[in-house]
Amino acid sequence: MSRAYVVGHFSVKDESKWGEYRAQVPATIDAFGGTIVFRGEKVRDLAGGCSEEGVVVIKFPDMDALNNWYASAVYQALIPLRQEAAAMTLTAYKE
Repeated sequence: MSRAYVVGHFSVKDESKWGEYRAQVPATIDAFGGTIVFRGEKVRDLAGGCSEEGVVVIKFPDMDALNNWYASAVYQALIPLRQEAAAMTLTAYKE
C-alpha cells in the first residue's frame, strides 16, 4: 500500500471563517487515519509562481482513505465554509 497526500494551496479571504474551518478539519482527517504533515506560509517563489499564500500537506494511509475522507458527509459539509473562507486548490498525490 502506498501512502497518499493532499496538498492544498490557499489564500484566505475571511480570517474568522478560516479559523472556524481550520478548527473543524482535523477531526475529519483523524477519522480516516490522516495527519496534517505541515501548514505553512509562502516566503518566495523559487521557480515558476504560485499565487496562493499558504500551503497544507495532509498524509493518509492510502488513496482509499484519502478518497473516503474527501467524499465523507462530514468533510463535504465543510466545503461551503471553506469556499467562503479561502480560495483553495486541493490536489491528491500518492507515493
